Amino acid sequence: MTRKPEILAPAGDTQSFLAAMAAGADAVYLGLKHFSARMQADNFGSAELSRMVELANENDRRIYVAFNTLVKPDDVPAAGRLIARLARDVKPHGLIIQDPGLLSLARQAGYEGGLFLSTLANLTHPASLLAAKELGADRVILPRELSIDEIKQISAACPEGLDLELFIHGALCWCVSGRCYWSSYMGGKSGLRGRCVQPCRRMYKQRGHNGRFFSCLDLSLDVLAKTISDIPHLNCWKIEGRKKGPHYVYHVVTAYKMLRDNPDDPQARKDAEKILEMALGRPSTRARFLPQRMSEPTSPDSQTSSGRLVGKVQTDAEGRPFFKPHIELISYDYLRVGYEDETWHSTLPVTRRTPKAGTFTLRLPRHKTPKSGTPVFLIDRREPELVRLIADWKRKLEQCKGREPAAVEFTPKMPKSAHARRRPDMVLRASLPYGSETRRSRNVVTGLWLSPKSVREVSRTVAPNMAWWLPPVIWPDEEELWKRIINEATRNGAKHFVCNAPWQAALFKGREVDLIAGPFCNAANPFTLESFAKLGFVAAFVSPELTKADFMVLPKISPLPLGIVLSGFWPMGVGRHEPTGIKPNELFQSPKGEGFWTRRYGQNTWIYPAWPLDITAHRPELEAAGYSFFARMEENPPKSVPAATRPGLFNWEGELL
Repeated sequence: MTRKPEILAPAGDTQSFLAAMAAGADAVYLGLKHFSARMQADNFGSAELSRMVELANENDRRIYVAFNTLVKPDDVPAAGRLIARLARDVKPHGLIIQDPGLLSLARQAGYEGGLFLSTLANLTHPASLLAAKELGADRVILPRELSIDEIKQISAACPEGLDLELFIHGALCWCVSGRCYWSSYMGGKSGLRGRCVQPCRRMYKQRGHNGRFFSCLDLSLDVLAKTISDIPHLNCWKIEGRKKGPHYVYHVVTAYKMLRDNPDDPQARKDAEKILEMALGRPSTRARFLPQRMSEPTSPDSQTSSGRLVGKVQTDAEGRPFFKPHIELISYDYLRVGYEDETWHSTLPVTRRTPKAGTFTLRLPRHKTPKSGTPVFLIDRREPELVRLIADWKRKLEQCKGREPAAVEFTPKMPKSAHARRRPDMVLRASLPYGSETRRSRNVVTGLWLSPKSVREVSRTVAPNMAWWLPPVIWPDEEELWKRIINEATRNGAKHFVCNAPWQAALFKGREVDLIAGPFCNAANPFTLESFAKLGFVAAFVSPELTKADFMVLPKISPLPLGIVLSGFWPMGVGRHEPTGIKPNELFQSPKGEGFWTRRYGQNTWIYPAWPLDITAHRPELEAAGYSFFARMEENPPKSVPAATRPGLFNWEGELL
């Protein structure tokens, strides 16, 4: 008999955790005060988490901790101690991680629970599962861009002992998880570090047309969940929403439990759909889930903020803002005034009942005073029944003793550092310039993006001397194509390959080739680099989004020789979708006048800033620090893109938050 997939609920605070328990979630995922992918949520301390795990154990539930962040070099000791303390005092049932280096660090720290690779780890094609299993992962969380056919394809390739997890409901990102540097590039707040400021949600302009071209609707599989209920290895249905309130958590969990437990009951499906309409999320989409009926993930000309519209701001004779709600408002409701990128955007609680069409006065700071017509949304609701259920579970939680946190002595055993081995610089191009094939240099190697066209264009005499770069994302329906391309390249004598996801190493099993982990692999600490070495890489590029301090320390502690991208148009993000309303290869702008452009490569859209990355002036410092090879990425911007007017230092002079 096939085991029912677990319903995995989000919890960003205690109230949401209790709502998940009340709704009957099989498991809850939550974050700590540090090393979480949702640092804007309240999150939890070790003592509180210990009591939650005790309550979960008493009720045959599970707790997973989202340790889902890019770990920088100086983070490693603290990350190790925190995991050791979790292992000793808390014993959560699973850790959700993006950094493959944490697979070995966690075991070294004594953690014995499940280790789950998140969407940020970017496992996007079937062969990647083999590499994940090889490194010790117990579960892989699948990308949100997959169709039902691709999910089945990955399931068929899944090795025994490895579980799969799939998002079924909640917010979508326009960029592929682990391939978005937008927030980091624009201001040092990294999505890989849980600090994303969601620049994709903002208004942009192209050719006089304003729109939220990258602001996604919410994913909702709802009644389609039946189609994934019996897929082998797919043992978990995940609900996004660690920044959502208890109302959302309770209703979404309740609805998907109905759909899972009553797959053939038409009335249960209708009831579940009604419940989901009450969950106060954004308008929904099924995105790419149905390959024959794909839905647009965005609605550029409309507002897609979460919540239920309950009224619009008016102004009384004395200039004070108010609104008349379309529905009754009750105590502990939570409202949002305006949209997140508006200056008057605010959130506030409802402190007393307001009847339908009654007057609700908005008491806001003067600088947050909205203009007339600004929409007001209900974003959280505490119905009396839900309040009662939460109170019941709160009493149960208070009876749990847990364990008070205590200091733990743990010093990670660091990987053995490598001797730097000098490699030639790389100049990465999309195609060879005419007549350049015969030119050779000891100091510079031509890098080409690997493709059917580039393999055919390069002669057998030149192919062995070049560096062949794989793309940052390979989708399930592309894997066989890429295997054929790699076969053709190696038959032509190609020896040097740069993989832009560590899991792409699985495509080279049994081949005697020179494998380098590319800059999209997000290498940031020695344990990550050690995991790359286990997969067969002999060198690695570091992540370009690190800071000067991070760059300077890494070569001294790295188990692999290191390289770095010095210059070029570094993409702020890579998405599988085509942006509705944005013409590729044409300038578009933010409200601040910042310029950007998009270009389509295969199934993916790359978003570029109008100013390139350029830390060339710091090459002497990097060489002195121990970097043994460098790269320049060539990309011809559209003619409409103006000359760069701001420095392309990325986070060199800043602090990566």
